[in-house]
Amino acid sequence: MNASHETAVYTHGHHESVLRSHRWRTARNSAAYLIDSLRPGADVLDVGCGPGTITADLAQLVGPDGRVTAVDAAPDVIEQAAAHAKERGVTNIGFATADVHALDFPDDSFDVVHAHQVLQHVGDPVQALREMRRVCRPGGIVAARDADYAAMTWYPRTPGLEEWLDLYRRVARANGGEPDAGRRLRAWAREAGFTDVACTATSWCYATEDETAWWSALWADRTTTSAYAGIATRGGHATQAQLTAVADAWHTWGASPDAWFSVLHGEMIARA
Repeated sequence: MNASHETAVYTHGHHESVLRSHRWRTARNSAAYLIDSLRPGADVLDVGCGPGTITADLAQLVGPDGRVTAVDAAPDVIEQAAAHAKERGVTNIGFATADVHALDFPDDSFDVVHAHQVLQHVGDPVQALREMRRVCRPGGIVAARDADYAAMTWYPRTPGLEEWLDLYRRVARANGGEPDAGRRLRAWAREAGFTDVACTATSWCYATEDETAWWSALWADRTTTSAYAGIATRGGHATQAQLTAVADAWHTWGASPDAWFSVLHGEMIARA
């Protein structure tokens, strides 16, 4: 097993404004590209499971005989994921803390290894994919989906959101991550040793009044009160006044009756 360990800092942290977004995610809206590759009875590793909403969906798709092992680097989030599974009555999930660069599982342990919005945040995505490949059984699949921040687009072009995007990308890279990960998944998989790689792209789109109000409010809150805010100010990337101005821009955009926002994601399924 490779001794490499995480070197990046998770830019978002686990503030309520972050988990507000994570809890919205389901297999249908965030892992549809993977669903047709799942089968009842499969053993699945869900890397970076967060609060476990996608995890529980995956467990139901491979149940009752299949099992999901859900891992995350943050113990408190693992507790939330376990509570979510219990609330939904999903029992075929095991939980553990883990570093994707050095997974504590034997070779060839899982039929499917899945990671949603993980590789953009890790210090060495190629090593992470090597580990995901190592624990995947021959003939199994490694699946990853990541946003691509540079490809995000919105309307109206509210002053301040361009500053938000530029600032976020600078902070994420200073933390050791790659915010434009979606477009790099194929290249990273090939570097990790995969030869059978299929890539697609899908998007989240927020276009109703409720959706744009929700999206703008959570990003305004992230900008001023989450771990990201502290990282941005301590790293000299922005002042608190600048963060407040960006948050105000989010509120202004979200109040527009014409507000529309799309998040492009790269997706990758690689055969082990």
